[in-house]
Amino acid sequence: MIKSMTGFGKAQISLGMKQISIDVRALNSKQFDLNMRIPGLLRSREAEIRQRIASVLERGKIDCYIVIKQAAGNIEINEELIQQRYKKLHAMAQQLGASSDAILPALLKLPDAFIEEEEDLAENQWELIDQALVKALADADAFRQQEGAGLEKELGLRVSNIIQNMAEVAIFDDERIAALRAKLLLKVEQLAVEYDRNRFEEELIYYIEKLDISEEKQRLASHCALFTSTMKEQNSNGRKLNFIAQEMGREINTIGSKANHAGIQKFVVLMKDELEKIKEQLNNIV
Repeated sequence: MIKSMTGFGKAQISLGMKQISIDVRALNSKQFDLNMRIPGLLRSREAEIRQRIASVLERGKIDCYIVIKQAAGNIEINEELIQQRYKKLHAMAQQLGASSDAILPALLKLPDAFIEEEEDLAENQWELIDQALVKALADADAFRQQEGAGLEKELGLRVSNIIQNMAEVAIFDDERIAALRAKLLLKVEQLAVEYDRNRFEEELIYYIEKLDISEEKQRLASHCALFTSTMKEQNSNGRKLNFIAQEMGREINTIGSKANHAGIQKFVVLMKDELEKIKEQLNNIV
């Protein structure tokens, strides 16, 4: 099963006078990179929240925002802080000859402009928040699976194209060896000199073996099969798929360097193009 690193989940609950919203967003990243913003009321639960997120989303750049909004009666303006900031900004506006009309509305929009009278979080309230977090993470994971299904089809198509191009290489390969042997024999005959035929055959076999690509074709076919089976595994494994793609690239490059044949080089280029498309997609797989 393939999972995309891109995902989104959201959950909202009400706890008495509190309205709690949880947003989870996930994007591409090689490692687990969590950016979390939570209210002071949940600081004691930060480690549990991090562990919960890591256990579900595993990899990617994760943003998790938990916001608790309390009823208006529990909120007061932070007058001292607002006054200090207003005096400084008002003085700056006068020096610059700018209007100070917009200063106060802007200050009231800042997060620390209000003082929330926070109450202690009861155990049963934390359990409800945890359940909401689980739901948001489940939604994000479901989003990843949905996106991953499309990626799996795309990757399967690219691997199939590589296998098809490799079959074309195999056809040219048989012709290439026969043509190369005939070409070398003709050149030796044109020299019109005596030579040891047995020694010539030994050297010819040695030379042709250096250009032989049967092992590379076999290993490439094995890597393609492993890539396909890995995509079908229960857990998404982007790192393993990346390693397999690297091995596929090595075999394709070796085939290209040994080929010495225009027809084969054409299909090597096509295989490289398909592999680059695979690597681009792998950047977005968990």
